[in-house]
Amino acid sequence: MKPTPTSSSSSSMLETPRTLVEDRTNLDPVLVVKNLSLVFPDGVAGLHVLEEVSFSVGAEEFVCLLGPSGSGKSTLLRLLGGLIHPTRGEIFYAGELLNGPRREIGFVFQKANLMPWRTVLENITLPLELLHVPPEEARRKAQDLVDLVGLQGFENSLPRDLSGGMAQRVAIARALVHEPRILLLDEPFGALDALTRERMGAELLRIWQARRKTVVMVTHAIPEAVFLADRVLVLSPRPGRVRLELPVDLPRPRLEEMRYTPAFGELAQRLRAAIG
Repeated sequence: MKPTPTSSSSSSMLETPRTLVEDRTNLDPVLVVKNLSLVFPDGVAGLHVLEEVSFSVGAEEFVCLLGPSGSGKSTLLRLLGGLIHPTRGEIFYAGELLNGPRREIGFVFQKANLMPWRTVLENITLPLELLHVPPEEARRKAQDLVDLVGLQGFENSLPRDLSGGMAQRVAIARALVHEPRILLLDEPFGALDALTRERMGAELLRIWQARRKTVVMVTHAIPEAVFLADRVLVLSPRPGRVRLELPVDLPRPRLEEMRYTPAFGELAQRLRAAIG
């Protein structure tokens, strides 16, 4: 029998059989982006933010968006959420043209944006209250997510009593409570210190593994993208175009020691070269 890789041997991670690498790119796409362009009114010519962007996202796939500042990553995420409309091109969700926000698409912004007068549990139940879900059912679903994101014991805490990482856990739980099919994350850990950011990345993978949502996440951190994603899309400087589409063929579950393997470093180097 082949010995199980241990954390003391990073080279053994490279010997993991390819059959352990999950491939979701061949599944029916849940999001399809076709020839997407966006021009904001700005003077005579306008501000060209995105130009002829096309890609698809498979069901349960984890995709990261990388690119230099101003390349349109956050704008693209808002287009995918139906929060703004493209100048040209189309976005399809589950085969239907996306014309606005949908209940099946959850969004986590760069800031947690919690209501300061509501407790952790009350912040999480807010979307269900807006959907007129019975209070008992809303509290039960919110408590399930409190347990999932590791905030047991903080149900009655106010946002002022939470760390940045804890506040983002609440925001993720709030985005998941109405059971969306897709989760859009706009650099949710950008304001955290490096160590907390790594820990939150590992937590996000644990949550994703448990709930199996389709995820599209904006990040500026190359190691974060490699560690989290099934596939990374690199946007060019404005106007943003897809410059590189890189599959991340590291096995799952992702382990911390993978960050120090040659395979991880090679992927990170290719992304860094594409960003320029």
